[in-house]
Amino acid sequence: MDPRNFFAELKRRRVYSVAVTYAVVGWLLIQVATQVFPPFEIPNWAERLVIVVVIVGFPIALVFAWIYDFTRHGLVRTEEAEPGQASEVAQSVSPAEKSIAVLPFKDLSTGTDRDYLGEGIAEEILTALSKVDNLRVAARRSSFWFKDRDAELSEVASKLNVHHVVEGSIRRDGNRIRVTAELTECCEGFTLWSETFEREFQGIFALQDEITRAIVDALKLKLKIGPVTARPRDSEAYDLYLQGLFLSDKSTEEALRKSLDFFGRALDKDPRFARAWTSIAKSWLWLADAHVKPVEAYSKVREAALNAINIDDGEAEAHVYLAETKRILDWDLRGAEAEYLRAFEIDPNSTPSNYFIAAFYAAVGERDKALTYLRRTAKIDPASLWVSNFACEIYRYFGLIDEAIAAGERALQLDPTFAYGEPLLAALYRELGRFDEAIALYEKSQSISGRAPFGLAITYAKMNRRKQAIEILKAACASRGSYTPGDAIAHVHVVLEEHEDAIRELQRAYEEHSSSLHFIGIAPEFAALRPDKRFISIVKQTGLEPEKVFAASLPATTASHPSGPRV
Repeated sequence: MDPRNFFAELKRRRVYSVAVTYAVVGWLLIQVATQVFPPFEIPNWAERLVIVVVIVGFPIALVFAWIYDFTRHGLVRTEEAEPGQASEVAQSVSPAEKSIAVLPFKDLSTGTDRDYLGEGIAEEILTALSKVDNLRVAARRSSFWFKDRDAELSEVASKLNVHHVVEGSIRRDGNRIRVTAELTECCEGFTLWSETFEREFQGIFALQDEITRAIVDALKLKLKIGPVTARPRDSEAYDLYLQGLFLSDKSTEEALRKSLDFFGRALDKDPRFARAWTSIAKSWLWLADAHVKPVEAYSKVREAALNAINIDDGEAEAHVYLAETKRILDWDLRGAEAEYLRAFEIDPNSTPSNYFIAAFYAAVGERDKALTYLRRTAKIDPASLWVSNFACEIYRYFGLIDEAIAAGERALQLDPTFAYGEPLLAALYRELGRFDEAIALYEKSQSISGRAPFGLAITYAKMNRRKQAIEILKAACASRGSYTPGDAIAHVHVVLEEHEDAIRELQRAYEEHSSSLHFIGIAPEFAALRPDKRFISIVKQTGLEPEKVFAASLPATTASHPSGPRV
């Protein structure tokens, strides 16, 4: 290993911090032993034993620090650096590349329910910077993953593959707000710019613009970036919008419905607040299938997305959500593609603009296009659990086993609590015949979420443990309340070789416009139904070309992983 990489890796794994802490604590223990033991006539060998234990324990502590890390989830193995990726920030990014991450600002205000403001200010700065030419900005989900984590800036820069990091704090007292912001160049570790601002809250928009311009000015000598513009908004509407945005990132039905209330109140204050309409579309999108029947939910998505676009056609995310409604409600794949491409044209560096079009091209069997957009998404949003979990599934569908394992393991590292649903790495383990590992992941997911995973039922079915598969299927349906997508149930039936039941559930999914129905063509679990004319008919009715989607996953499976199962 290159010495520079080795020492950078020591820093990333916090070995230096452990060494210093251990040395200080060990020295204190030795001082206590040498000063306290004699008055109590404790034998001299006891002092020597303490010294020997402290010395012997030092290398053990360093090895332990290298292998493990303390997180909010307890003790976990430290994530390995990805193959071919230099650990040192200076080597992970080209010296000429213009890159930055904006971390959520720490909220030092008194009282509760203030976190939304720190995240909101950071997001506004991030959004403004993302519109600057020739500057790559780490995506929101990846940057915000570091919230409440005791990570050094060098680690942040390494994981997000950026040169610069913006961090700060806010303190709000009534109508006054105090914001401290700092821009750090992470390769050398020095501060390029820092400043403290105090304003009335009504001046929050001008303040955010001022911070953004200061950051741009601090980088301009190196990066040659132009100025940024912003539009005014109602401050009360904005505050309500930020509270809704904070809640819309939660996965629970309660939080999503509360977010809709805040967005609605924001629009009462400012009916032409386009981003509030876009966020309503987003919340309904996440409520769909999981909590609300898709026809009802996606109708709300369409209404909100169209309102946003009518106010501001430059709302890229609104075009993404409108595309989803065309795909799901209308089975209009060409119309959906046009909206996805419009979103990408407006904002090619956002996660939604890349993520959803990658999923779309995967579903319709456009393998190369899907992989191109998927890899762009992973580069834009490298620390997103959502993106990594999705990548694991798409790579599995296309038979790219090594890439699927890497993405799935990264998702597991990012959030061992499975906040966004079932661990898709478990499905990969299942298809590889690693049943014990799959079951362990599914059972851990169930113990945390309280919801029985459909994937566990599929796993038992593949193991010919029919009774357990049926029990888990019933539990999975029961744990999802009033609505369960038919294609989710059909997954289990087809593996149990209950093809009549599978077709019935798929027909229900078609009638109810399940958002995931388009993936039955490339999902390996449904391969057994491909000769069935009724299955082919359902695939065609959703707008897909059966021969094309069936063939999409076949060629690379054998080439990528000849010893693995055919997917």
